[in-house]
Amino acid sequence: MSGHPDGTGRTPGATLPSVTERDGTTKESGDARTAPEPPCDSAARCDGTAASLGDYRAAFHAARHPMAVLNRDGLVLAANPAFGELVGAAPDDLVAATAADLTDLGADPRVWTAYREVLCGRSDRLRCTRRLKQSDGNSVWVEVTVEPVADGPAGGEERVLLSVSDISDRHDLLARLRHLQMHDPVTRLPNRALFFERLAAALETAAFEPAGTGRIGLCYLDLDGFKAVNDTLGHRVGDRLLSAVAQRLTRCAESAADRGPGRGGHLVARLGGDEFALLVEDSTGTDQVAELAQCVLDALQRPFDLAGQRLSVSASIGVVERAASGTTATGLMQAADTTLYWAKEDGKARWTLFDPERNAHRMTRQALSSTLRPAVDRGEFTLEYQPLVGLGDGRAQGVEALVRWRHPQFGVLSPNRFIALAEENGAIVELGRWVLERACYQARAWQLAHPGGQPLFVSVNVAVRQVWDSDLVADVAGILAETGLPPRLLQLELTESAVMGSAGRPLQALQALSDMGVRIAIDDFGTGYSNLAYLSRLPVSVLKLDGSFVHGFRSQEHPNPADEMIVEALVALAHRLGLTVTAECVESAEQAERLRRIGCDTGQGWLYSRPVAPDRVEALLDAGRACG
Repeated sequence: MSGHPDGTGRTPGATLPSVTERDGTTKESGDARTAPEPPCDSAARCDGTAASLGDYRAAFHAARHPMAVLNRDGLVLAANPAFGELVGAAPDDLVAATAADLTDLGADPRVWTAYREVLCGRSDRLRCTRRLKQSDGNSVWVEVTVEPVADGPAGGEERVLLSVSDISDRHDLLARLRHLQMHDPVTRLPNRALFFERLAAALETAAFEPAGTGRIGLCYLDLDGFKAVNDTLGHRVGDRLLSAVAQRLTRCAESAADRGPGRGGHLVARLGGDEFALLVEDSTGTDQVAELAQCVLDALQRPFDLAGQRLSVSASIGVVERAASGTTATGLMQAADTTLYWAKEDGKARWTLFDPERNAHRMTRQALSSTLRPAVDRGEFTLEYQPLVGLGDGRAQGVEALVRWRHPQFGVLSPNRFIALAEENGAIVELGRWVLERACYQARAWQLAHPGGQPLFVSVNVAVRQVWDSDLVADVAGILAETGLPPRLLQLELTESAVMGSAGRPLQALQALSDMGVRIAIDDFGTGYSNLAYLSRLPVSVLKLDGSFVHGFRSQEHPNPADEMIVEALVALAHRLGLTVTAECVESAEQAERLRRIGCDTGQGWLYSRPVAPDRVEALLDAGRACG
């Protein structure tokens, strides 16, 4: 028998315990018939106690319940026949044996510690489940209970009772119930609960077991267009398809496990719906997991024959492979889910590898999106203004208001970092109203500060969602009334795609604003699919040519004739319709001169000024508004 460290300084089983009889002699405790009797102070009482102990011994030996009496060192003092039958030894041969060896209490460190607590008197009971291997080679599941004997002999050695219950039937039932609970009934694969249980165990093992690679891989997939199968052919066919997919995934996992190193096969699980996961423990690197993902794609591309139905499906797969240390199950699944979304976004029917840089960009977008609305209330936005300059005289005629976000974490952000996000989550309505109000207040302040000259108009960008999700006409009317800015000094810019398809409420709003005296400009004109015939029916007064046309004017030695011809034609068309034309992105005097010759009315770009703070515009006005 092997001993266990218990702090007593003795090797269990090295010496036999002895007990003291009433006459002072000692006898071996292995013989149940010579077990110690408690001292008593009267013959009658002693006789009654002896009879009672005799009854206890008889019950102990006759019990079908395996039991053994132990001393505080965990050595067997006495065992009943049922216990001997359980462990395959005669009861007398078990005396002085180490009980922990007989009942497998030392295999689990936590059980061993709890067992020692009972032996040392610091705990009242241990109850645990162990699997015991019998002499015939079969195993039996038992529940072991260890607790002190309530009425030990006065002045004698304290004892502990160990009892064993056969729970094999109950354990088998629980195992079957757990299997049903932890497996998907359609595909018979491990389900989401079992997958996460195995994932957590794999991460813990990979992080702390030096024998492995210390890495883990995951392929997270769902079927492209599976909902259409359910909707058109019914859920029964859909379930058959899921079952067939599960079989192919399993074959891919088994084949990959046979080819590569590792402790065992790769886990395949159905996480729900048409979502599956393949877990690669002890991953050898990205190539191994990517190869598995490609195997899955190839396997699923082959048609499925399902009871007369021939179906073809594809899958999008997110692939994540990383060191297990520092990785959590939640973090791994979030990365896999993000990467699966990328695979779908990139065109489906493909696998995509997790990219930390791309994910950081996504996280930044999410952080910006979630803080947009509060940022308006906190006053984190400011406006800068870029002059709109007459190409004929080089004097500023107006300014375009450009919003900036002074983010406490990411610094000053230009509109292309957050305007699209604001349109997606609806914050553009509140932000747009703030920009409009702030710009009108500033334009009115400039007008009051320079009453003698021609006042600057202010141009404000308006998103199409502001037209749909708010009463833009009422907002503009209210802000103009509140600020005192004349409507002719306000210009609203909408993108070509938003204006050219306007109908119903948007068109009515644009017409009402135009009737109010507000100028309407089409921004980035020439980049969309314009219906030029429709242009004549819109209440538009200004076309702003997209900067891509002006780029062709950069080289005086090698100009692009096509760009110049297109711009000339657009300018002529606009003038015939009674519209003025502004050229964006003017960066050189040569560009400005050629645009002037073509007939452009105003220019905007770094040649004249970068976007500046309001006080810089004030200085421009004080200097006579000459730019460039």
